[in-house]
Amino acid sequence: MPWLLRPLGLARLVPGDMDFTPGPGPRTLSLPGFGAIGVQVCYETIFSGELIEPGHRPRLLFNPSNDAWFGSWGSPQFLAQTRMRAIEEGLPIVRATPTGISAVIAADGRLVATIPHERAGVLEVRMPPALPPTLFSRLGNWAALIVALAFLVAAIANRRSAR
Repeated sequence: MPWLLRPLGLARLVPGDMDFTPGPGPRTLSLPGFGAIGVQVCYETIFSGELIEPGHRPRLLFNPSNDAWFGSWGSPQFLAQTRMRAIEEGLPIVRATPTGISAVIAADGRLVATIPHERAGVLEVRMPPALPPTLFSRLGNWAALIVALAFLVAAIANRRSAR
């Protein structure tokens, strides 16, 4: 909200407003002997449609996170949101946390393996495969708008035919 705070002289009250700048967006990393991975740090996986570098679809997504800030209620919510991102993108996700719920999530959102909240451990599993690109992975958040518009058109057409 810099547009509101600066004119009021309150910009310094919001940490980071003066010294943070956005990065270039999602980037795909190439790991020799493994392949391409996408990385979303911490809660970046809550942002639907913003995980994949355009034109560089990775083999899987990696989400290192520290859920300690949010107590016991945050971990299940972040895990659920991360599962949604796996379904949307059709990609498996590895979520690694020191205190939250660590998991390997299949591209269909299924939990392959987990380490519970506040537990240490190691997951040794065969990585589930990626699915072909989904409609959402191609259209992003536009997919929801297109579906909403289709329903609106259908509702208007249905209402007119009922008269």
